[in-house]
Amino acid sequence: MNDVSSSTPVDPETTPEALVERFGRDLINDFDLDDPNFNERFDETLNFMVRKCPVVHSKVGRGYYLINTQDDVRAAAQNWQTFSSAKGYMPNRPDGLPYLMPEESDPPMHTRWRRVLNPHLSPKVCAGLDHPVRNDVNALIDTFIDRGECEFITEFGALLPGWAFFKNVLGVPVDDLAMLVNGVEEGTFAADLDERARHFAEVFGYLEKHLKWRTTQPPRGDLIDTILAGVTYDDGTEAPWEHKVSILVDLTFGGIATTTFVMGSAIHHLATHPEQRQLLIDDPSLIENAVEEYARFFPPVVALGRTATKDVEVSGTKIAEGEFVMLAYACASRDPRHMEEPEKIDVRRQGIPHSTFGVGPHRCIGSNLARVELRATLEEWLKRIPDFRLKEGTKPTYITGYLRSMRTLQLEW
Repeated sequence: MNDVSSSTPVDPETTPEALVERFGRDLINDFDLDDPNFNERFDETLNFMVRKCPVVHSKVGRGYYLINTQDDVRAAAQNWQTFSSAKGYMPNRPDGLPYLMPEESDPPMHTRWRRVLNPHLSPKVCAGLDHPVRNDVNALIDTFIDRGECEFITEFGALLPGWAFFKNVLGVPVDDLAMLVNGVEEGTFAADLDERARHFAEVFGYLEKHLKWRTTQPPRGDLIDTILAGVTYDDGTEAPWEHKVSILVDLTFGGIATTTFVMGSAIHHLATHPEQRQLLIDDPSLIENAVEEYARFFPPVVALGRTATKDVEVSGTKIAEGEFVMLAYACASRDPRHMEEPEKIDVRRQGIPHSTFGVGPHRCIGSNLARVELRATLEEWLKRIPDFRLKEGTKPTYITGYLRSMRTLQLEW
């Protein structure tokens, strides 16, 4: 295996000994997305890697590389011919797990699906969901505002994205949201890979059952009808049933697994920085820009994978054909080559060059809805609960892998 450190200039901060002393492991040659130290020292590790380690390698399982700078991440994300999505985005993927369409496919197959799915989540359509999303924000706040405290994740953050997506886009019963949220979380973060596969299978099974039920119902002209109608691939074949099920699973994962982290992190930041909270209260026009800055700084997607289709070199590191390569969107959004003081939160920052929603043809299809949810949350929360704080004696808890999740956030007012 190529020693990544040998292809970069010698820097006393990046010697194996220095890295082990500081981070508990050699980040450059022995990185691990699931390392508890990475979870605990997330910001420090991202800031260090984007400045000092353009490419790192992991020995975990079958191994993978992480590409960390914004220029390299963008170039790779846009070059699907060299960095293919067709073999999945998860490192050390559990055996037997079906690929998720269209995320885990390349053009022209990917293009066929995105062309028919995109209109359902366009900026205009999502702007029309602002009112129902705000109603949901306020309905959730109503359940705890008089109590003077809440556990933000379970009582708000893990519910709103599911409500917004299930009620307004998919038409899936919100009564089943808790089961699906748990399935997505455990399917992503469970330490045992077999457990991840089991939870994935439960989510697949539930959504396939729902899709079959919809085939017996009158058409509604919605996103699920579009999925059921399918697409014709370039070879003239019709998309099989398995692809339609995986489309629904992929959209569900994206709809409930990511926005919660940005939302919870933004609220935590405002709870612990009253001067920043007051800034947005005094000037709500800053909230739209704040959404972009919070999305940049609190990335729910740490890195998503590609497979090298040929030998390639990235920032001096040679990557062989067939190697798994993670595009570290979280690092790329903190690249000091593209912004001043990226390690600081600045809601007045102009032209925020983040990659939180991805880059290239696989850019997040739900980014417009996520922005509606985040903006409505900040605006309505600050109107109704302008003075809130972290509950004394508590701190948020996190778990990190190729995604990052906030598990608990205790607030009081």
